[in-house]
Amino acid sequence: MGKFLLMLFFAFTIFSCGTDTDAGEFVVGSDYLALNNKVVMVDTVTVEMSTINFDSLVTSSQSRILVGNYDDPIFGKIKSNSYFQISGSSYSLSNSGSDTEAVNFVFDSISMILKYDNYYYGDTTQVQKFDIHRLTQKVKPNVDDKSFYNNSTLTYSDEVLGTISYKPRPTEKDSINIRMSDAFGQDIFQKIKKREITGFDNFTEYLKGLVLVPSGTNSSSAIGFNVSTSKVRLYYSKYQADNDDDSLILDFTIADASKQFNSVSLDKTGTIIQNLPISTQRLSSSQTNKQGFIQSGTGVACRIDFPNIKQLKYISANGAIVDAQLFLKPVNNSYSDKYPLSDSLKVYVGDNLNRISSPLLNAAGNSVYGILNKKSDEFNENIGYTIPLGNFLQKEMLKASDSRSALILTLPGISKSVDRLVLGDQKHSQNKIQIKVYYISY
Repeated sequence: MGKFLLMLFFAFTIFSCGTDTDAGEFVVGSDYLALNNKVVMVDTVTVEMSTINFDSLVTSSQSRILVGNYDDPIFGKIKSNSYFQISGSSYSLSNSGSDTEAVNFVFDSISMILKYDNYYYGDTTQVQKFDIHRLTQKVKPNVDDKSFYNNSTLTYSDEVLGTISYKPRPTEKDSINIRMSDAFGQDIFQKIKKREITGFDNFTEYLKGLVLVPSGTNSSSAIGFNVSTSKVRLYYSKYQADNDDDSLILDFTIADASKQFNSVSLDKTGTIIQNLPISTQRLSSSQTNKQGFIQSGTGVACRIDFPNIKQLKYISANGAIVDAQLFLKPVNNSYSDKYPLSDSLKVYVGDNLNRISSPLLNAAGNSVYGILNKKSDEFNENIGYTIPLGNFLQKEMLKASDSRSALILTLPGISKSVDRLVLGDQKHSQNKIQIKVYYISY
C-alpha cells in the first residue's frame, strides 16, 4: 500500500505543471501564513462534461414579455409565445356627473402598446411578425404552486385580433403600436358603456386574456417588452367632437405579473442535441462532438463532473486543496453578434439526478460565478469563463460516502431569455477545459 501511495504522489508531481509554487510562502489564510509548506499544482484532474435538460422553468412573474422565433444554426428552432391577463384601472367612461353624458361617447380605435425592455437575441435587422389572439382559457395554473412554466400553454382562438410586421429597435426608448380589431374594441366599449362590464370579475369573464404568437416564417429574433409599461389602450370620444384633443382613453394593463408568462419551445430535430434525454439523465460530450450546451428559456444546461477527485487526498498524509480554477472556453464560431457571449455563468451544485441543491459557494459562503474574460488574442485562446472552485473540490475530496456532486452551469436570466452557449470539453481539439488545483501538504 505504501508503495502505491508513493507512486501515486510521484505521478501527480510529474504530470503537474509545477511544484513548490511560491516556495514556502503560499498564502492560504491566517493559519498558514509564513509557513514553509509544500504546494503542488495539479492540472491533470479528469473533468467530464455533459448536457442536461431541466424538466421546466418558471417563466411567470419575470417582468418580461418575450416574443419571437428564429432558426438557430446549432440549437434548432426557437419560439416564444407570451400569455397574459389584462385588467382596467377603471371600467367606466369619463363623465362630469351627468348620467346621460356617456350616451354621447363613441368608439374610435383600440391598440396594443408594447414598450421595449432592451433585451433581444438573434438577428434584429430582419422583419419580425407576430399576431394577437384571444385566450379561450383562463390564466390560471393547473397546479397548486401558482406558477407558469416554459412548457405551459393555454388555448386561444384562431381569430387574429391584431398583427404587426416590423424591424425591432430593442435598445431604443420606444414602443410599438399594434392596431387591433375594431369589432373587438367596439364590443368592449359597448359593454362598458351599457354597464355590462363594471369590474374586474365580469371583464375577465368576457376577456380571459391575450397571447402574442410569432409568425412561423417571418421572424428571426426574440424580443423583450416591459410588462409594467405595456398595455391595451382603447380610444373613444364625444360624438362629433371638434378635434382630436377631445379623444379619451381607457387603459388595460398587466396588473398581476404572476398572470403573465412566456411559453418557450425548442425543436431540436436534426441538431447535435436532438437526442437530449429526460431531465434526470445526461448526454455525454463524447456524443456531441466534445461539446457541452447551455440555453436559457428552454432549460438546456451543462453539467461538469470530477469523477476522480478523491484520489487527490492520497498525495500526502496531511493536506488540503487550497485553491482551484476551472477555465471553460466557448467553441470557436459558435458565438457572434447575433448570438453574443454572456458576461457570466451561474454555477450550481447538483446531484446524480441533476437536481440542484444550492448555488456554488466559496469558503466565505458567497455565491460563485463564472466570469468571462473578453480579452481576445489572434486565436481567441484567452476568451473564456473562470470559475474558482477550491472550496467545492476540497469538500468533494473529503467526502466519506461514495456519492458525488457535480456543477451545473446555466446563464443569467434563465427564465426570461434565450441566450445560449457552446463549451468545449477536456478533449476538444481547440477549446479545451483547463483546470488547476493547488494542493498543500503540511
